[in-house]
Amino acid sequence: MLRLLRILLLCLMTGGQSLIALAEAEPIRIGVSGPFTGGSSPMGLSMRDGIRIAAAEVNAAGGVLGRPLQLVERDDEGRNERGALVATQLILEDQVVATVGMVNTGVALASQHHYQKARIPVMTAVATGSLITKQFLPPEHPDNFIFRVSANDTIQADMIVREAIERRGFTRVAIFHDATNYGLLGRDDLEAALAARKVTPLLIERFQLRQADMTPQVRRARAAGVEAILTYGIGPELAQIANTIRRLGWQAPIIGSWTLAMSNFIDDAGPNAEDAHMPQTFIGEPTSPRRATFLEAWRKETGSTRIAVPPAAAQGYDGVRLLTAAIEQAGQTGGDAIREALENLRAPVEGVVMNYSRPFSKDNHETVRDTDDIFMGRIENGKVVFAHDDDRSRARGEP
Repeated sequence: MLRLLRILLLCLMTGGQSLIALAEAEPIRIGVSGPFTGGSSPMGLSMRDGIRIAAAEVNAAGGVLGRPLQLVERDDEGRNERGALVATQLILEDQVVATVGMVNTGVALASQHHYQKARIPVMTAVATGSLITKQFLPPEHPDNFIFRVSANDTIQADMIVREAIERRGFTRVAIFHDATNYGLLGRDDLEAALAARKVTPLLIERFQLRQADMTPQVRRARAAGVEAILTYGIGPELAQIANTIRRLGWQAPIIGSWTLAMSNFIDDAGPNAEDAHMPQTFIGEPTSPRRATFLEAWRKETGSTRIAVPPAAAQGYDGVRLLTAAIEQAGQTGGDAIREALENLRAPVEGVVMNYSRPFSKDNHETVRDTDDIFMGRIENGKVVFAHDDDRSRARGEP
């Protein structure tokens, strides 16, 4: 509401009659579901702010179908049962026409059947579990209302293993994963990617959320002669792993999923986070005009140049851009019409992660389709940078 009032004030100052009309029009309600508190909150808050920036730009440009976007934000706290409740509230009470969000894989899997049943599209902005867009497939479900702009774990796991085995020559690896759906499914994807290269992990270690002591797991890995640890978890627990490795005087590198870019991993691990490697859809460098514009918009919106989780912010932004392009093309806000438009977007959409040209189809609801769509990042001096020069060149569009 505050953002809408700012737009109206701008209208009054500049005499923009079309924007005054926009402010008076019935808003298009878009749900925003994510963890804005708790251990996953760096991802959720980054995503939310990226979504807000995109919505503000859309409204400043005249809205969608002559109507302003109104974001209805609800905190799912990263809890499955809370996420399911949030979904029903957004559908029944808030009457959203679509939702952008979903950070935790377990929350997504627990929530999205409510949207599927209501025939309301979901643009998954952050959650990466490979099952997410495959939960409602034919013939049982003729229409699938779940779309995604983040990189699924099958792709990420292949990239992690390629980095460890092919680029760096490690063959004696361990998998450390948390006990959530995210960690369990990620472990399965890592095992499959390793098996494709005829490598078996020396050991697999499971840990709980908020687990403070990783000493037994790290000691077992060192005793087994592990050369590198492949991880699937979120920031606080990953920091415990990194800190324990260094406290025991070990030097095993960490190569894991994109969540190694979370601010609460980087901050909690401090110097022990250095050189951790992870796949990223977006690294916070102005490698294109759109990315430079987004980074400047972020600075103005938040008052800081730091993005706690850059991919979450960029994916939230792109999710809104894709969704609003579909609503504009559909010419209405019915769920089936939006879904059909998403599956056949005629006009290209310029995003931060990538430029989208027919990103979805009836049979494919993923924008990131292979490892060439994303990059390998690493921690350097407390921030995520490109791990390899060829990735930076590719991000710049250089041959």
